[in-house]
Amino acid sequence: MKCKILLNNNFDKGLLLAVLISIVPIAVGAETVAKAENLEPAIIHQAQQKEAQDKLKAFEKKSKKKPNILVFLVDDMGWGDPGVYGGGEAVGAATPNIDRLAKEGLRLTSTYSQPLCTPTRATLLTGRLPVRHGLLRPPQIGETGGMEGEITIATLLSDAGYYTALSGKWHLGESPSNQPQYNGFDEYYGFLGSTKNYTEWRDPRINASLSNNETIVETIKNSPNFIKTLVKARRNQPHEALYELDIPAVANVDIDLMNNSIDVIKRMENQEKPWFLYHSFGKVHFDNYPADGFQGSSKAKGVYQDAVVEVDYIVGQVMKALKETGQDKNTLVFFTSDNGPETDTWPDSGYSPFRGAKMSTWEGGVRVPGIAWWPGMIEADRVSDGLFDLADLFATFVNIGQAKMPTDRYIDGIDQSSFLLADGGESNRAAVYYYMLDKFSAIRVGPYKQHLYVVSPAASEGIPGYINGSTLHKTAGLYVFNLYLDPKERRPYGIRTALITKQLQGALKKHKATFEDYPPKILMTLE
Repeated sequence: MKCKILLNNNFDKGLLLAVLISIVPIAVGAETVAKAENLEPAIIHQAQQKEAQDKLKAFEKKSKKKPNILVFLVDDMGWGDPGVYGGGEAVGAATPNIDRLAKEGLRLTSTYSQPLCTPTRATLLTGRLPVRHGLLRPPQIGETGGMEGEITIATLLSDAGYYTALSGKWHLGESPSNQPQYNGFDEYYGFLGSTKNYTEWRDPRINASLSNNETIVETIKNSPNFIKTLVKARRNQPHEALYELDIPAVANVDIDLMNNSIDVIKRMENQEKPWFLYHSFGKVHFDNYPADGFQGSSKAKGVYQDAVVEVDYIVGQVMKALKETGQDKNTLVFFTSDNGPETDTWPDSGYSPFRGAKMSTWEGGVRVPGIAWWPGMIEADRVSDGLFDLADLFATFVNIGQAKMPTDRYIDGIDQSSFLLADGGESNRAAVYYYMLDKFSAIRVGPYKQHLYVVSPAASEGIPGYINGSTLHKTAGLYVFNLYLDPKERRPYGIRTALITKQLQGALKKHKATFEDYPPKILMTLE
């Protein structure tokens, strides 16, 4: 498809000014190197790279096989929900299992998702920004999706000898070619849409005008492309429908997914193949229906907080299975969320010390929990504010799984294995690029961030489930924040940000050049 890229002086000057704010010697001027022309340039820390590679070689020599990889992806969890991020017991929803994962591993405080569910999921699996993979927003009921032509980490790990499994939410399209089993997964057990697709037209407490409109309800029920059931599938085989996802089923589906993930782990206990398990929660996406036994389980007694307690329980049970089968020391675990909370107001939303929420590139919409755990390989009880984008999981898993990196497309993810594995490791990422729909919205380097487009407060403080590109506004002048001093992004620096370095100017020119050599899939605004 023919693409149009708008590059003007606002982009050149604004982005440069965004990151050249201080003479403090942080990563603003860090030199980056690209290992190949299609790979995002990374900061090279030679000593920690050697330490990480030595660790991996020693691991493989001892274990006689590659490490397993387990990803927990929660839906719409706020940065501040887990206890180790300031929530937990303090907000009436204790998270002892998630907290233990962090205490025994590495807690990242600057992990970034995309501002919406589907773009994040596609980015995590492909290592590519939304404007490259083309999935800018969630597919609606019955829409096909858009994974055609993309290469997932599941495909690459499978080619490298891994068994690949997905338990849970997909939300990258419902047409056969877009389903998980046709995109690298040996087995799939889950649902293809979002939980609210199955509930919002059934529950009058959420939207009575929708659920009480028989014409609309019948249209949804009879939509030929809407798969309303939990499904299971094997590699390259049509899916099998299991049971309809009505409200009671949605309430209990995460427990069902937990049991499936535990089953996968137990089945793989004595297998020669390493495995990649992607556990994708339905919770804590609005609207929340806690499972049987979890209603009122939190001290807060709210449906969201009950759902957080349920998620924590599931993490604990899956980790218990990992340890009981003796696979814990052979497994890298990463826990995160697909974006910030649904809204930044109660009652059915998460906690965050930042401004904004899902559907915005304010920090509250895109900064998410990030915990890496691997006994004996990742230093315990470590905390880092180093930049980490969920696209980095793709490149990191390619390295750890000894898979083959694609050469025919641009990969935005950076291999962060040395950051995770080296004791006291530093991030290999110099900058985070924020996109909202087709707009390049902001950039962060070190503690500094500039917005080029912002979402109006009403979009992240109003109706849950509301997505509207018309609420995006271009900023006037310099809209630069120090996220250490001003995490709520309330007081911009303005003209006090006028230092410019040749190093950053060169890096930004390289970034823009990637779209000339590797055009995006869709029309975009980069200005």
